[in-house]
Amino acid sequence: MFAGGCQRFGAAGRRYELAPESLLPNDISRAPDEVREAYRFAIANRDTLRYIPCYCGCGSEGHTSNSSCYVEDSSTIGKLQFDRMSLA
Repeated sequence: MFAGGCQRFGAAGRRYELAPESLLPNDISRAPDEVREAYRFAIANRDTLRYIPCYCGCGSEGHTSNSSCYVEDSSTIGKLQFDRMSLA
C-alpha cells in the first residue's frame, strides 16, 4: 500500500505498519505522539480497522467502524479525508 513509506513499529515483540507522517495534515501533525501514531496506524491499516466497531460512541456522526474514527469512509489513499474527532 505505501511501498517504501511505511515504518515497522512495535513494542514487546509486536509489529505493525504506520503510514508516513507526511500524509498527516498540519493540525494532526501537531498533535501528541500517541495521537499521530493512531492516525498513521489507521491510514496504514484501514482494511483491518473496518472490521472493528467504532468504540467512541459516535455512530450518530456517521462512523461505521474504528477506521472511520480517523479517516472518512469515502476517502482514498490519493485523497485522504480525516475525521478530527480523535484529536479531542
